[in-house]
Amino acid sequence: MRKSTPKMAKILFYVIAISYALIAIFPYIWGAYTALRPTSQAYKLTFDFADLSLNAFKSLFQKNDIGKWYLNSILVATCVTFLGVATSTMAGYALARLEFFGKKILFIAVVGVMMIPAQITMIPQYMLLNELNLVNNYVGLILPFIFNAFNIFMMRQFFLSFPASLEEAAEIDGMGRIKIFFKVALPLAKPAVTTITIMSFMGSWNNFLMPNLLITSRDMYTLPVGMASLNSQYFSYPNQIMAGAMLLSIPMIIFFLVFQRHFIQGITTSGIK
Repeated sequence: MRKSTPKMAKILFYVIAISYALIAIFPYIWGAYTALRPTSQAYKLTFDFADLSLNAFKSLFQKNDIGKWYLNSILVATCVTFLGVATSTMAGYALARLEFFGKKILFIAVVGVMMIPAQITMIPQYMLLNELNLVNNYVGLILPFIFNAFNIFMMRQFFLSFPASLEEAAEIDGMGRIKIFFKVALPLAKPAVTTITIMSFMGSWNNFLMPNLLITSRDMYTLPVGMASLNSQYFSYPNQIMAGAMLLSIPMIIFFLVFQRHFIQGITTSGIK
């Protein structure tokens, strides 16, 4: 009886895990199925694979500049990720390993920013960017999102566990603080850096609210803003709306599947529970 108990628990665990996975993935499967159905069949809750086609995707590309939206999203997400990861890594290292006046106050400020909902700062940010003539251009879409309090906090947590003996050995070898950071600390921080890179890119790719305020012309649309515009444009064409949703989500799904091992490793080694 005792031997069968662990087996039953294991079976129960897998049943629950598989059930949860199916529940989580079903809306996406249904969305993909709807995107492939003709408009007349899109609202019907039936499975009929006879009329599946890519017509909704073709119509979407013919009527909208999807390629331009993709390029805008790639440019903005790449710049935000590169600049954000660079500044977060250096800030995290400084808060963890350096001693300077106001260090504790700065860390409290970082934690405080994490507690403030982003929606509260949207209007002040918009007013400031408007005064600087940064509305409806790439700089305005990139600059506000470079600073990320959570990424700084995460890198600080990683560097707090960084062995002080390695820094001492590097100092004995004649390395300065900057060289220690780039030659010693940064290579060992690869798991944490990979994690915040993934999170930053995915967050920037899916960002909608602030870009929706800042963008005023269709040629500047990022993919989320462009796809949101389809709700009014193609309200009676749910298959085309779902096709747009698939175009938005597929790159991120592939991106996460490729780097998920590094993501999990980075979360573990950074001490985030």
